[in-house]
Amino acid sequence: MRSPSNLFLIDGVPMLAPDADMEVSYEALDSSASGRDEAGVMHRLVLRHQVGKWSFTYDCLTRQEYAYMEGLFAGKSHFQFTFPSPTCPNETQTVTAYRSQHGIGWRCVQTGQFRNYKFNIIAC
Repeated sequence: MRSPSNLFLIDGVPMLAPDADMEVSYEALDSSASGRDEAGVMHRLVLRHQVGKWSFTYDCLTRQEYAYMEGLFAGKSHFQFTFPSPTCPNETQTVTAYRSQHGIGWRCVQTGQFRNYKFNIIAC
């Protein structure tokens, strides 16, 4: 089994290191009152800026690794997510977050390995 990495923590428990680079993006959250008027002009009521989304990809996991990763999120609507600070080397940041769009594309019956395990972690 691959070793857990202290780079990313879910409620203080280390995740397994992803196979590919983790991608992070930031979005602004608009109010439901935002939108275009009849003249086509966009009116935005921004509720929050810089809401983080971290995307993880695992090319191949054993059954034990898959169970470990799923166990980190089991029964949790939200959790504390700790990640390396993008601005301060050797420091971490922690946010309340949730997991979305998770899934597996394929499991190889011959080897018992899971393939294409992907998920996003989004700041609350």
